[in-house]
Amino acid sequence: MFLLVGVVGSGIMAARLSPGDTGLQLFQNAAATAAVLMAIISIFGTISADFNPAITLGAWALGHRAGRDVLPMVLAQLVGACCGTVLANLMFDLPAIVLSTTGRSGGNLWLAEVVATVGLLLVVFSLVRTARTSQLPYAVGAYVGGAYYFTSSTGFANPAVTIARTLSDTFTGIDPVNAPMFVLVQALGAGIAVLLLRVLFPTTK
Repeated sequence: MFLLVGVVGSGIMAARLSPGDTGLQLFQNAAATAAVLMAIISIFGTISADFNPAITLGAWALGHRAGRDVLPMVLAQLVGACCGTVLANLMFDLPAIVLSTTGRSGGNLWLAEVVATVGLLLVVFSLVRTARTSQLPYAVGAYVGGAYYFTSSTGFANPAVTIARTLSDTFTGIDPVNAPMFVLVQALGAGIAVLLLRVLFPTTK
């Protein structure tokens, strides 16, 4: 929930503060999202830092999470993300839910989402598998902030975030028609990342 409040809320604020300057809007959105991620991972990391179904599935595939936990965690992520978008809309005096009309489709964007998701899982699980989890908040925040700029899709890299962003017709929205393909390629990216991690970091230390 807090992640989507950060993503969507900062996108709305950026569009209002810097109308007509999409570059500045993107910078503000990226900086706020990175900061929120650092904060919420620091807050909730000892309980669960899984705010992303791709991370949860990766953790299960790599042996860091029990299979029975996957479905309830993914459901919680989806509900929390959607609630965060609704809350962000309401804070900015918008209707609770307005389906996005922002089209995000094309092979270049799908490739970007594969790259963004692979990179995110590499960041997370390289630290987990080498006992450097204290660095997670800063590494993940920095990576996601950077991915806003080095990917053409602005680095969603999170199926729950993707679905929740269909519920706000604002700067960070994505047309519901385009969301399923984003989720599919994010799943593909997670699978590629798991294979790479098994090769690069074959044992948990």
